[in-house]
Amino acid sequence: MKSTARIKALATAGLASGAVVASLAVTDAGAVTATANDHSVASQTAHRAKPTVVLVHGAFADSSSWNSEIGYLRRHGYPVLAIDTPLRGLAFDSAYVEAQVKTVKGPVVLVGHSYAGEVVSQVAAKTSKVKALVYVAALIPKAGDTAGSLIGQFPGSQLVSENFRTVPLPGGDTDVYLKPDKFGTVYGNGLSKSAIRTASVTQEPVALSAFTDKATVNPPAKTPKWAVISTEDHAVPTAAQKFEADRVGAHIIYTRSGHDVPSISPGAVDRAIVAAAKSVH
Repeated sequence: MKSTARIKALATAGLASGAVVASLAVTDAGAVTATANDHSVASQTAHRAKPTVVLVHGAFADSSSWNSEIGYLRRHGYPVLAIDTPLRGLAFDSAYVEAQVKTVKGPVVLVGHSYAGEVVSQVAAKTSKVKALVYVAALIPKAGDTAGSLIGQFPGSQLVSENFRTVPLPGGDTDVYLKPDKFGTVYGNGLSKSAIRTASVTQEPVALSAFTDKATVNPPAKTPKWAVISTEDHAVPTAAQKFEADRVGAHIIYTRSGHDVPSISPGAVDRAIVAAAKSVH
């Protein structure tokens, strides 16, 4: 897990905005070598090089939520980068992820869970490295949308104030947690009881402003998109996920899961990522 206290201190002091400090959870260069005297093999291998998969977690989680997907992708030869996002609001988080994506060599498949759907959309619109997008139980904004408007356009979300624990911060923002006794119902339905108990304690807070920040761009129209839609989601309603996926022309994969799809239904995520990666030439 990331050092939340360190990230908050940087954000509060305003030190991180000028030079984003990388906090990479997992990297795998995935370099493929050939024998020195076999240039044709080297050329063919380079031609078949796989894109780097960059994983971006959402609110209340950290990069360890992708552990299953990371293992699967590495076993299948994909370079992987999982980013610990500060969860300080759309502008800050998008700049943070964009700075890291720019350090990756070659094409990128950018994957966002939940709130990170907004983040990866912003990054993809600004970074030509991103050749495919995968949305996992995610918010998919158009310019002017907020997380609150995307979540609230259809009934059923339990991301409501009575299920939040809030902590005012010195800079004027507020950190939002899910109340521990509500974590399983809102976020982790489908996890084991022991996993819910642990996750409810280790959850990462998100700045309240993340719910009200407006998207400034549309997801790039020509970038291929996949959406993994969770059918038992109590955070982002299934109807909202489908509406947003349809309007950007995403290929849809349904999975019977609560909101924490990366942990509950990693197989569906793996399929979407591989399909997206295969679209990259």
